[in-house]
Formats: sequence, C-alpha cells, structure tokens
Amino acid sequence: MAAFDPKYRCAVAQSAYLGSVRYYAAMMQAQSVAIDGSMTGIPALWAHNHCRLSGANGIQQLVIPVDRANYNSRTPMRDIVVSNHGDWRHLHWGAMFSAYGKSPFFEYVADDLERIIKGDQKYLLDLNNELHQMVIDFLDLPIAVAPEDCVADADLDLRRAVGERRPDRLDLADTEYYQLWASRHGFMPNLSILDLLCNTGREAVFTLLDMAKHT
Repeated sequence: MAAFDPKYRCAVAQSAYLGSVRYYAAMMQAQSVAIDGSMTGIPALWAHNHCRLSGANGIQQLVIPVDRANYNSRTPMRDIVVSNHGDWRHLHWGAMFSAYGKSPFFEYVADDLERIIKGDQKYLLDLNNELHQMVIDFLDLPIAVAPEDCVADADLDLRRAVGERRPDRLDLADTEYYQLWASRHGFMPNLSILDLLCNTGREAVFTLLDMAKHT
C-alpha cells in the first residue's frame, strides 16, 4: 500500500447507508473513526438512509424506509427502526445486482452483501454498521473502528460535513476510476462506495488515498 500518514488521530462520522466514495476518502485521514449513534434529527441527514448507484440508465437513488411512528427530531440514530414497507430489501438487492452484476468484483462481495441487505436488522444503525464493516474488511482499509465513547475526543468531525445531498464542507478532489457504465454516461463522482468497490476491487484503496491526500 502507498505510504500515507493520517492527519488526525480519531474522527467522528455520521452513520451512512453504503456511504459515498467521498465519505470513505474523508475517513482515510484519521487513524480511527467512531460512528456517532447519538445523532438526532433523523432522517434529516440524507446519507443515513440514502445511497446512489450507477446503472444502465444512469444514477439510481436507493432509500431505506424508516418507521416514522416511532421517532421524532430528538430520537437518536441508534433508536431509528427500519420499516419493512414495500419489500425494499428485495428491491435494493435487485437494484444492486442489476447495476453491478457484470462489474469485475461484484461476485466477490455478492454473498455477504445479499446476506446483510436481506437480513433482519431492526435498527438502521445496525444495518449501516454491518455494511460499513463489510466494506472495510473487503477493501482492507486502514480505518480502525473506534468505540462510540471516543466521539467526545475526536479531533476530526465529519458529521454533516461529507456524504450528504448538499455540497461537502471538505475540499475533496474527485479521482476518476474505472466505472462499468462510463462509456454510456461518462464518469460519475460521489457515488456509493459500492460503485468503487465493485469496479476496482481492492485497488479502491489507492483511489481513496489519492483523494485523502488532496484535502
């Protein structure tokens, strides 16, 4: 792996549903990252339950429905319950397979991805954390998952800073990489980390490092 010294000791980030490439590049700047389950205002933060894929017809946005009967603006992220409305798990898996089934590295993560997406997680935080750990493990990312009680000691705060629908607060330069559908749509930046993972496999770490170096 290319040499890279993280600028920060510990970062804190919001939970994200298969967070964006920028989200993961930002985390590469720290030795460890704590995911803050105490954040409120859910789902005001777009990334908690949204992600973007690139398929044959362009960008597709996936949204995890949440149980709106059991939260308000003061409910912490860790208590947000996933809704089973609309058979979304089946639909999301189908969208992922359609978008990336023919990509070079999809088959290497397909079993784990399908198992998690079609799982029985009650809480959105648990689902997001399982997918986050899958990404870290498969790509062998140098991102240590810090315990949540380290949030107060973090020296880099990425919450509401990156991976949202609005422009990032971080000056991250996009690095182009191979995309299955680029010949049809051109290069599309800031998609879900799943896009980078499926298209480049473990080489994804070099794209993320290159982006992290240019902040």
